[in-house]
Amino acid sequence: MSLLQKTVDSIGDLNQNALEEAQKRLDFLLKPQGSLGKLEDIAKKLAGISGNVFNNVDKKAIIIMCGDNGVYDEKVASFPKDVSMLVAETMLSGICGVAVLAKNVNAKLRVVDLGLEKDVKIPGIVNRKIRRGTSNFAKGAAMSREEAIKAIEIGIEETNKLIDEGYNLIGTGEVGIGNTTTSSAILYAFTKENLDLIVGRGAGLSDEGLTLKKQVIKKGVELNNPDPNDPIDVLAKVGGFDLAGLTGCYLGAAARRVPIVIDGFISGVAAICAAKINPKVKNFMITSHGSAEPGSKKIAEVLGMEPMLFMNMRLGEGTGCALAFHIIDTATKMMKEMGTFADIGLA
Repeated sequence: MSLLQKTVDSIGDLNQNALEEAQKRLDFLLKPQGSLGKLEDIAKKLAGISGNVFNNVDKKAIIIMCGDNGVYDEKVASFPKDVSMLVAETMLSGICGVAVLAKNVNAKLRVVDLGLEKDVKIPGIVNRKIRRGTSNFAKGAAMSREEAIKAIEIGIEETNKLIDEGYNLIGTGEVGIGNTTTSSAILYAFTKENLDLIVGRGAGLSDEGLTLKKQVIKKGVELNNPDPNDPIDVLAKVGGFDLAGLTGCYLGAAARRVPIVIDGFISGVAAICAAKINPKVKNFMITSHGSAEPGSKKIAEVLGMEPMLFMNMRLGEGTGCALAFHIIDTATKMMKEMGTFADIGLA
């Protein structure tokens, strides 16, 4: 049995007894029932994942999948290709957005190269390069089915390594020029939503560039005709190595019953891919923020999961996960440290 199939088959349900016990605890805390809103939802979900009412998320990591995209050749991005490699290097040197935010919540970054065109020169990159960038999906499939499965399985493997090292809360991030184009193409392949509602400017496209981006996505999906009932086919034909890798991260965490946080637009599309492979994976996902990218609303609709934050952010990288980590940690403290009505003689 392949690693992918074994992982998919291992994904289970939330622990119903723990959910019930967590709800009893929440209702007995010193507050009106439900008054802490999403904090209560998070605490309850953590209980369902672990089987325990009280939980720790004291060892946090963000796994960042990196890969360049051949569709860049269609002029759908406003930055040169070298930027992907440079961003990965700034992550390792600790000076980019996600590095600073992750440090603030004591979270480790694991940066994985699945398909950057140029090699990262700073030590610390996890080299799992499949090849140097995907193919241009405006002219044919972005990758083979075998490459897509390999990227998914690398995501599973790297997530398993983090869990084996004791990490109990995982976030998702990505690096790759052109990956809002691949993400939008996947979302379009699954939903056939009006492109005006799901395609954004990415890293800053002009009006002309945005129009071209939509045309390229429509052309690529029509040319490759991905099967919306086969998420691996969709990933292979119009996706990217980063998206396939993140899909594996979600599946891997779910199989090991470890909570995993969705970042923004790109990570959200990968979450949809994982949920299309096995819907139970959503039991183990926690949202972070609603991206400023227009397609984020469609992602929330498809997943049936509302973001916890709306910050007008669109950087990606895993930055939203770092913010969510603090909130999730707060939810565990609420569950353990708040008093109950019994403590003040009102039981």
